Amino acid sequence: MRFGVDEAGKGPVLGSMFAAAVLADPDALPGDVGDSKGVPRERREAMAAEIREAADCVAVAEIIVEEIDAEETDMNTLTVEAHARALSKLLAGRDGSESYSGFVDAGDTNAVRFGQRLRERLDADVELRAEHEADATYRIVGAASVIAKVARDAHVRALSAKYGDVGSGYPSDPTTRAFLQAHVETYDELPECARASWQTSKDALAAAAQASLDAFE
Repeated sequence: MRFGVDEAGKGPVLGSMFAAAVLADPDALPGDVGDSKGVPRERREAMAAEIREAADCVAVAEIIVEEIDAEETDMNTLTVEAHARALSKLLAGRDGSESYSGFVDAGDTNAVRFGQRLRERLDADVELRAEHEADATYRIVGAASVIAKVARDAHVRALSAKYGDVGSGYPSDPTTRAFLQAHVETYDELPECARASWQTSKDALAAAAQASLDAFE
């Protein structure tokens, strides 16, 4: 039995980041499990259900926009926090006499540092290794990647149900940028789901302010 941890939604300008932890026999996981970015959207939902059925335990943690925008933190720290929350939920209440080991996808340019920071945030006795692209290397981390991505997808669908089409939520998505611009032009403020500290949000506010100035010239 191994655990794997990964996150989804670190880079978007809209919405929360999610981390997932999966405890399972890697051989029991779906044969095509892997990095969620390489799994077609229509397959991810079914795969997530198969992972949950095969796993001994699955846990998901959410880092909300207010936490992301807090001045006292940064995304590397929040990624450690997301992994720690998911892994702590996964191991909560389990037999303390057991030791657990697994892999996590490093959310820092320094994988060793990321692993050490994560260990310092955990109360449980775990042996973990942080690696870059672990979701493509280890099936158990790939499973966590899929679970986290499905949670993020559901979150984005909920945002679209509330606001209208918000796109993927990533700064490079024209639909997302158009949504932000239209919302700011209409309400003179960012939507609650926007990460105000992201440059894309600042650009939307600046563009609206400039448009208002131009209107008076």
